[in-house]
Amino acid sequence: MEEKIDGNPLLKINGLALGFGSGSYLPVKSLDLELGQGEVAGLVGESGSGKSLTAFALMDILPYGATVRKGEILFQGENILEYSAKKRRELCGKKMGMIFQEPLSALNPVLTIGDQVSEIFRHRLKTGKKEARERALELLSRVGLPNPGSAYESYPHRFSGGMRQRVVIAMALALNPDLVVADEPTTALDPTIALQIIKLLKDLTAGKKTGVLFITHNLRLLEGLAERIFVMYAGLVLEETAGGLKDPLHPYTLGLVKALPPGPSEKTGKTMIPIPGQAPSPGDILPGCPFAPRCLDRFQLCLEELPELHLLSGGRRARCHKYRPC
Repeated sequence: MEEKIDGNPLLKINGLALGFGSGSYLPVKSLDLELGQGEVAGLVGESGSGKSLTAFALMDILPYGATVRKGEILFQGENILEYSAKKRRELCGKKMGMIFQEPLSALNPVLTIGDQVSEIFRHRLKTGKKEARERALELLSRVGLPNPGSAYESYPHRFSGGMRQRVVIAMALALNPDLVVADEPTTALDPTIALQIIKLLKDLTAGKKTGVLFITHNLRLLEGLAERIFVMYAGLVLEETAGGLKDPLHPYTLGLVKALPPGPSEKTGKTMIPIPGQAPSPGDILPGCPFAPRCLDRFQLCLEELPELHLLSGGRRARCHKYRPC
């Protein structure tokens, strides 16, 4: 992992809690996460674990009623939660970009692709129309659209899901941001197109030392892509891996791996074992490990006390009492 010269990681989240209202409804309870410059990290977990809400907090686009209760978001060494609204707006787009999971809703249906892409250069860089058009055409070509000139004049509804996602990627990377947050960008795509989008994103960011936080519930997508994976559950990181999920430490991560359908190189007769039970509601107050009610390896302490995120060999971490120091 490469870091800034001053030693600070590109992105460091400390104890972030996100809630709705003023009560105990906390979809994100205490999130700790770190991403280096040029690093691709994955954030995985079941639906409702707080992944997308974390992404919205990074980009300052939390839904109505959601607020930051506590914690820090350090970007290039500065806590951006202390920035003014104007400074956050300037940051997003120039230094931080986001790829949304549904490209059709991320694009304005009444504006052409060209208008939406060139607007970034006109608004952010104050370029003229001609220069903005030239930059937009170059960008559309870089993301692999076969006829950039035709794409520039087209409306989003004329594009397939894969082509629309390429446009959204182009918009996120237009100003060469230092950080890209990809929130389940392949959800609506078939597997073949999804792999093309992942390769495209990896190729476009590799040469610029751009940090990428790839959010997904599909573990297979992270194979060969993410250098580190943060496994999230009930608003907490339960495990931080280095180099994939072949040897999971936390019972929850092991459950996710066992529930995967067979991959291309595996036997088709592989038995998928679902995780029993259901995830807790964000409003539930559990004194112990949030996964304990579903965990087959639990013991009494698991139900009574929340484990720390223990640092283990190889830079891996696991929030499990099995790994507490003796």
